[in-house]
Amino acid sequence: MEKLLLLIPGKPSERLKKMIDRSTQGIQYEVLKNLDKTENLQNKKILFAVELGDTGINTVLYRMLEKISLSGASFMKNSVGSILINSDSELHTRDVARKIILYCNMAGCTFPGRPLCEAAGYLKNFKTQQKLSADLSLDEVCLNDSRNVVEKLINFKAEKFIEPKILVLHASNYKTSNTLSLWQMVKSNLDGCSINEIHIENGSVKDCKACSYKACKHYSQNHNCFYGGIMVEEVYPAIIDCDILIMLCPNYNDSISANLSAAINRLTALFRKVKFYDKYIYAIIVSGFSGSDILAQQLISAININKTFILPPNFALMETANDIGDIEKAENIKEKAKEFADNIKRHQI
Repeated sequence: MEKLLLLIPGKPSERLKKMIDRSTQGIQYEVLKNLDKTENLQNKKILFAVELGDTGINTVLYRMLEKISLSGASFMKNSVGSILINSDSELHTRDVARKIILYCNMAGCTFPGRPLCEAAGYLKNFKTQQKLSADLSLDEVCLNDSRNVVEKLINFKAEKFIEPKILVLHASNYKTSNTLSLWQMVKSNLDGCSINEIHIENGSVKDCKACSYKACKHYSQNHNCFYGGIMVEEVYPAIIDCDILIMLCPNYNDSISANLSAAINRLTALFRKVKFYDKYIYAIIVSGFSGSDILAQQLISAININKTFILPPNFALMETANDIGDIEKAENIKEKAKEFADNIKRHQI
């Protein structure tokens, strides 16, 4: 079994110590409490164990992230990461976790699907899992989940494909969209890939009805959903068939579009039956002003943490373009598009 690198910024609480102990039982690991003298974090299995206390602020963690950010896109090359995180309140865990993931991902780190165990407040976030193990306390469910996260990390191996099947989801207009224009630049460099594009048009996808777990599970047995439509007829089969999902996301008020958000929500019915641990997520994000990193974190939370897609290194191409056609004028944009395509091919072919 591989040796872990355990990053512990600051002083862990008793609960976080228990999570560390349970998750690393029988596993060799080395501990680092800061990165001040670290040249790189390449070729490692890395576990963050982060204490947030009452405030959600861990200053040692932010010094770590600063070092990671300033050290370049290869600082964590060929490394794989996961996170254990504890908060005394019901807040902060997901916000901080997805920031950690984004910073590390931009430094070259991969994250397996569902790479996070978050212990928040009174552990009410584990009540759904507890229903599947009614004889266990919430504390035990949390500790088991922390162990599962580390086992996935230790056992993770990136897959490559001879001719990867890429599914592209978007909700934009080719005549006006800078995001689609940027995708065309990327696409022109994706030789050796099979590409399927699906346009989620306005009105074609209703948002999740929030069926009961039992009802959702019932529909999922036949790869179905209460509303049916394009999600069941086109998107579900395409998701099952693809190796790579690329989301094309213009920034709407610091959020992905309503259509794409609804599509992600509607994946829950399929997810009840089919897990996505063997699929990869990439994104192209274009903002008119700022905030592309906010959308990247939304996708990390929704698709990597929740829906179990693998997050490959440098998963998001993020650019700024406001008026129609501005993306064509962005500095070195064709080179950036080619590098993003090369990054996909380098890691998946």
